Amino acid sequence: MSTTSTLKASGSGFDLGRVLLEGRAFFALIAIIAIFSSLSPYYFSTANFLTMASHVAIFGLLAIGMLLVILTGGIDLSVGSTLGLCGVIAGALMQGLTLEPLGVILYPPVWVVVILTCVVGALVGLTNGILIAFFKVPAFVATLGLLYVARGIALLMTNGLTYNNLGGRPELGNTGFDWLGFNRVLNVPIGVLILAAVAILASVLLNRTAFGRWVYSTGGNQRAAELSGVPVKRVTILVYVLSGICAAIAGLVLSSQLTSAGPTAGTTYELTAIAAVVIGGAALTGGRGNIRGTMLGAFVIGFLADGLVIIGVSAYWQTVFTGAVIVLAVLLNSIQYGRRGPKPAKKAATSSPSKA
Repeated sequence: MSTTSTLKASGSGFDLGRVLLEGRAFFALIAIIAIFSSLSPYYFSTANFLTMASHVAIFGLLAIGMLLVILTGGIDLSVGSTLGLCGVIAGALMQGLTLEPLGVILYPPVWVVVILTCVVGALVGLTNGILIAFFKVPAFVATLGLLYVARGIALLMTNGLTYNNLGGRPELGNTGFDWLGFNRVLNVPIGVLILAAVAILASVLLNRTAFGRWVYSTGGNQRAAELSGVPVKRVTILVYVLSGICAAIAGLVLSSQLTSAGPTAGTTYELTAIAAVVIGGAALTGGRGNIRGTMLGAFVIGFLADGLVIIGVSAYWQTVFTGAVIVLAVLLNSIQYGRRGPKPAKKAATSSPSKA
């Protein structure tokens, strides 16, 4: 008995509740696959998993950018509108850029379209970051404003219409845009490979660089981070810029999959991205979370939504189920982080003035 008590006191005992709580996204994904596989003979197949993964790629890309923002204690409500705007920008460029004074129409190659679209996403994120870091506008308000501005610009550019047939024409030299949405490498959709590449880069950025440590410390305790020499304003701006770029990439992949770009694309996707981050175990107050959990959260939402479609559940009930999952995830986050007491970073805030 003394040995058992010593084991528990040292914290090395096996805690099943803690394992289930911290690995909830993984266990939820396994449960979703098992349940829908038993309900439909079409669900559990490699072809279906790859198709669902290509859908998840859109949410996953948005969620990666959202995680970076949430880790600093912020929020980005503009990612869905940024996705829509960037898709429209790509569609407009694929349709041709008219230079009226010269009387010519330029058809940029796809790689130029991709770069310009990512620049637009970065500019939206830069605007968010400057408003929040330098003008002290609350993140909720600033990004909500950009949500409407980006969506409004997309509507103005298209007059509410959709750009169709974005495949391009060989004689114009702008073919290949649909490659992002339809091509595969070793039978894996390009969108999934893009998601994997962005996830790996973001994981390295957070875990292997000084910038990653700055992101976590900013979200843990911003005042303590400033006293420790962390460039909080620069970090804040950069995470919003990266979030905008992730939204732009998601817009490119989605437009390519649909071979069309509409101004209403991405509506409410910001909520799905936040849900993926929360389900993945990140704290909305900042400072806690990782890429692995966020990716699991994105797959939980994507596989759940597609599973409900496969078994013929009404779209209205899909919304109910998704909302219930989000509420449950937030509740579990509260339980998980409520157990641990105050953040370690707050101790640094107390000790920093004495060191100075």
